Parts: sequence; C-alpha cells; structure tokens
Amino acid sequence: MIADFRQHEKDTGSPEVQIAVLTERIKHLTEHLREAKHDSASRRGLLQMVGQRRRLLAYLHRKSPERYQEVIGRLGLRR
Repeated sequence: MIADFRQHEKDTGSPEVQIAVLTERIKHLTEHLREAKHDSASRRGLLQMVGQRRRLLAYLHRKSPERYQEVIGRLGLRR
C-alpha cells in the first residue's frame, strides 16, 4: 500500500501514504466489528482512525486540491 502512494523512494509519512494506510486499517477493523459487536475498545480506535483520516484529508485539500482529488479517486472515498 505504501509503495502505491509514496512520492519518492523513502516516503512513508506523506499525507497520501498516511491516508492510504489508515483506510486499510479502517476496512480491516470494520470487518472485525461486524463479528464482535460489543468490542467497545476497537470501536473507539476505529472512530479515532476515521477522525485522523478526516483531518489528513482536510489538510491535503487545503494544501493541494489536485493531490486530494487523486487520493480520494484511487481509494474510492467520498462516493
């Protein structure tokens, strides 16, 4: 996932990479919560990840709307 979204060879912290990694973690945790409905700790972690991704997307939208559009298109967000 990191290799698909990085800007250069050693990039692991750009907003695009962070958003992509968070999206994968959110998908995985969502599947877990479908089985374990009473797992409140994981639900809280999921909500924190969703909030962090929202903040990163807002930052990217402010700084570079073109890169923002590319990321949401590639990840299938904001349908």
